[in-house]
Amino acid sequence: MESVATETREKVGFITFDNPGKRNALSGKLLTEMVSAFERLRAARVPVVILRTTPKAKVWSAGADINELQKLAYDPFGYDTPLEQALRAVEGYPGPVIALLRGGVWGKSCDLALTCDIAVGDPTCTFAITPVKVGLPYNASGILHFINRLGLNRAKEMFFTAEPIDAGRALEFGILNHLVPAEELEDFAFRMARRIASHSSLAVAVIKEQFRILSGAHPISPDTFERIEELRMHLRASHDYAEGIRAFLEKRAPNFRGE
Repeated sequence: MESVATETREKVGFITFDNPGKRNALSGKLLTEMVSAFERLRAARVPVVILRTTPKAKVWSAGADINELQKLAYDPFGYDTPLEQALRAVEGYPGPVIALLRGGVWGKSCDLALTCDIAVGDPTCTFAITPVKVGLPYNASGILHFINRLGLNRAKEMFFTAEPIDAGRALEFGILNHLVPAEELEDFAFRMARRIASHSSLAVAVIKEQFRILSGAHPISPDTFERIEELRMHLRASHDYAEGIRAFLEKRAPNFRGE
């Protein structure tokens, strides 16, 4: 069965996560289907896309599929991984991508939601970024998404505590553009999407690309880049990385040793 459904209505594309049995975890299969859906909508020149779950879903996405991460012998957030390809599909889509959020938005799916151009959610939303709970070496581009959207101090708080924040605080932080009653959420996002679709799609696409380029214009030296990658490689080779994944899969508290 497909984990992602795609449709188009009134010049608005819909990409819908539909794997409730795994809480829409960002598995390789789901991510590959999501990227393919964006490619189809791009080929059809659909000017705006809504990324959502099915209406009855209690979780938008549980984040990276830890079962798959356990099997990886390489960087789980490397440039060519399905996770990073999916984020670039959102960033590079030639039109706004609206995240329609309900329920839990956890781990790497929180990064996915922030990568979308606009986010609207209902009061059931909770957001948590949790690499420190599992000992994962988060990537620099992902951290930059949070700094750009939340600011430095709030991004640090979310990463260091790994505690969920509710919809009201997410609105205050700037994760959400709009907090909408649950019964109005779909209509609200669709109205916004149709309003965007009524404008010049070329102008919108060019402006989106300018936002992408300018928000990523943070040059660093080669030495600094190599230092970041060295830090991440050290964590990937650590006891804490292996222990965090084992503990998650065994549903117990991890025994981190700081080594």
